[in-house]
Amino acid sequence: MTVHDHAFPRRLWRGRPEDPRWARPAFLALLLATLLLYLANLSASGYANSFYSAAVQAGSESWKAFFFGSLDAANAITVDKPPAALWPMALSVRLFGLHSWTILLPEVLMGVGTVAVVYAAVRRRFSPAAGLIAGAVLALTPVAALMFRFNNPDAMLALLMAVACYLVIRALEDGRTRWIVWAGAAIGFAFLAKTLQAFLILPPLALVYAVCAPVPVRRRVAQLAAGLGAIVVAGGWWVAVVELWPASSRPYIGGSQNDSFLELTFGYNGLGRLNGDETGSVGGGGAPGGGGGGGWGETGWDRMFGSVVGGQISWLIPTALILLVAGLVATRKAGRTSVTRGAFLVWGGALLTTMLVFSYMQGIFHEYYTVALAPYIAPLVGMGAALLWERRDRTWAALTLTAAMTATAAWGYVLLNRSSGYQPWLKWLVLVGGLSAALGLLFAARLGRRIALGVAGLGLVTALAGPAAYTLTTLGEAHTGSIVTAGPAVTGGRGGGPGGGGGVPGGNMPDGNGFPGRPGQGQQGQQGQGQPGRNLPGGMPGGGTPGDGKPQGETPDGRSGAGGMGGLLNGAGVSDEAKELLEDDAQAYTWGAAAVGAQNAASYQLSTGDPVMAIGGFNGTDPSPTLDEFKEYVANGEIHYFIAGGGGMGGASAGTSSQISTWVQESFTSVTVDGTTFYDLTKPKTES
Repeated sequence: MTVHDHAFPRRLWRGRPEDPRWARPAFLALLLATLLLYLANLSASGYANSFYSAAVQAGSESWKAFFFGSLDAANAITVDKPPAALWPMALSVRLFGLHSWTILLPEVLMGVGTVAVVYAAVRRRFSPAAGLIAGAVLALTPVAALMFRFNNPDAMLALLMAVACYLVIRALEDGRTRWIVWAGAAIGFAFLAKTLQAFLILPPLALVYAVCAPVPVRRRVAQLAAGLGAIVVAGGWWVAVVELWPASSRPYIGGSQNDSFLELTFGYNGLGRLNGDETGSVGGGGAPGGGGGGGWGETGWDRMFGSVVGGQISWLIPTALILLVAGLVATRKAGRTSVTRGAFLVWGGALLTTMLVFSYMQGIFHEYYTVALAPYIAPLVGMGAALLWERRDRTWAALTLTAAMTATAAWGYVLLNRSSGYQPWLKWLVLVGGLSAALGLLFAARLGRRIALGVAGLGLVTALAGPAAYTLTTLGEAHTGSIVTAGPAVTGGRGGGPGGGGGVPGGNMPDGNGFPGRPGQGQQGQQGQGQPGRNLPGGMPGGGTPGDGKPQGETPDGRSGAGGMGGLLNGAGVSDEAKELLEDDAQAYTWGAAAVGAQNAASYQLSTGDPVMAIGGFNGTDPSPTLDEFKEYVANGEIHYFIAGGGGMGGASAGTSSQISTWVQESFTSVTVDGTTFYDLTKPKTES
């Protein structure tokens, strides 16, 4: 064996020659700890969001469904997002079979990858210690621990946004075009994960590079144009294929009203999220009770700190903002091309821009969206802490460290105090320990090295104690359905109790169906407790009440329980008897069954393994299929059963979903299995 044979393992373990010997082992330990942390109890959530799990299953069986992001392998309708976030999960299931682990493991790996990217970005310009702090902050952010173990598109989005910021900082170092092009490619591919949210950080990144890049102005402009071209190519190729593909031979674009991905992008998933005019959405077009936020909570500068959102993400936002200002002050005399200042501007600009949009958007807003902030907060904390620690002998730096630590301790106490009865000793540990560390940091330059490091360690431990506790609570619980939150229940919010949320924001409508209402009206600890089995306003049947009619979340084996809002936000429980009924002769049909609403359809599809048509898409409001199209499917013998109930919105009562439901009920014989009614579409009533 040659010397070169030993070089790679040694380099992997040792790291860069200029780094301390402990740096690379500590980094690898951070990644391993993050991996093990996120893998713990992973299968507890079953299929997590069965809406996306059904699409993953479909993509693992049909390459056409894989490409389009179809909800079923027979390609009736797609999810209401582009499919990139589904692709890693679908490949995993195709290789290793359908299981909670095969679906969620790619999300865990994305979380570990995001921690690695953040570490690498911070270590390059600061120190390994700063990178480790940033990585730990990210890994222990509650909403990150939630979403890097969940199958929504946000995990991929967070990873690619971190990659884009890292690449722009690399471009600020040497001015090479390739970094800007790759950053554009990352943002473009992120568009294929969650559409326009990927573009929120474009303005600050482009502005920072335009001002701070170490190349002439003309070259900067040309490079930014190349980056824009990369965005168009990386994100636009799929859009072009879909828009040019004949609509008759592809699935309907879920979430749109005109079978158009462009309409979906700029409407329901675009401007509608900002102004609240989301045709066909949950509470779209101005849900009741909004206080400026439609049915999705109060908007305003303090939204990220409110009772519902605060415990998910805001633990270190005050600290990050203080350290951002400190970093810009410390580098105020640096030249235009200072990469240190550029790094603060990149991460800080991404944080402020995304926070601003989240704080004032009036459309659909879920707490878990805030995972997008985590990759920006963590670097600011790591970079700012390292920069001020190096300057701790200066009065302004010591005072700023003290202020940041004080803000961290005080805000951590406030957040923990909102969780009534949750580890009551912890808030005092955070407050007293944090204030003690703040006092020590004020005099850190006068203390001996060991004592000073002890003070810094105390500050780091108390700063992370609150989010770490919320993270451990999150890891210990199952989270299923469409609305999930991290941590324990909080006063005035929905918390993150077991089951994670099949409910909707703001408490209940007068009839108790869990429709978006006024913020803060939900009862503490009752997240997601919509009432399955009841009829929604407007006559749409609430469905999916298994057996004894009690609300159920998804079970560890991945079967969905009835969720809030009549199965709209979480699917129905599927009994063994119902499964046996649907599986009988299912291979003779294109779709073994059809059901209103994607979550309801997903439950039966995941249980049986056979395609189930989701009438009306996620909300039951998409005009697909039309009544005439559905009649044609039935006449051709392509659908065996129609499952009564389901997750339609009240507004769908005059739409195609209601028309189909009415026609089926009037035309076909039914059988009731464990409280759920199935209509056999091969047995018209006239023949019974």
